[in-house]
Amino acid sequence: MFASHPHPLIDTFARERCSAILRTPHARAVGPAMQAAIDGGFRIVEFTLTSPGALDEIARFARQKDLVVGAGTVLTTLDAERSIDAGARFIVSPVADPEVIRWCVEREILVIPGCFTPTEMLMAHRLGAPIVKLFPGPAEGPAYVRSCRLPLPFLRIFPTAGVTEDNVAAWLAAGSFGVGWVGALFLDEDLATGRFDAVRARAQRMIEKTRATVRA
Repeated sequence: MFASHPHPLIDTFARERCSAILRTPHARAVGPAMQAAIDGGFRIVEFTLTSPGALDEIARFARQKDLVVGAGTVLTTLDAERSIDAGARFIVSPVADPEVIRWCVEREILVIPGCFTPTEMLMAHRLGAPIVKLFPGPAEGPAYVRSCRLPLPFLRIFPTAGVTEDNVAAWLAAGSFGVGWVGALFLDEDLATGRFDAVRARAQRMIEKTRATVRA
């Protein structure tokens, strides 16, 4: 059982169950790395604002009609406004800032605030966040998600940090609404050396593992 908080993008997240989240200091890698993830099968993608040229890349990738492009590491309403103006369709933050959540909810923008404790998750939910990002990832992540959802089964919990090819099935089986692939997808050494074929190959495996787990 998940909470209502209807939003047009919820169905897309429920169908895809995963996103590609790019955070890198390598300016030349930002576009090619994300394109490699898309070529591997990702349809929900997130550019963190800490990556060079993130707003420009959001604007460029948002032109691809089969993608849902979002902005991450959004810390202020100004960050959110600039991201939406660039073409972002959802906003993600590492923290649960009530001002940012309210700003998005008032404008019917999908917001995914970062939460760690059940108290933070419930607060964000009550403010109108349809999905909460579990951040940072606990050591026993899937067990933590299961524990949180036992008394709060309506939460859509979306873990990011700590999701790997080896544990994605456990995360989803524990009741995660979806998972975000970050460092496990975009290895720094690959981005630094331009090995985008390796990113594409990992993306394909990650999509396949996610879909296989959901079908099981």
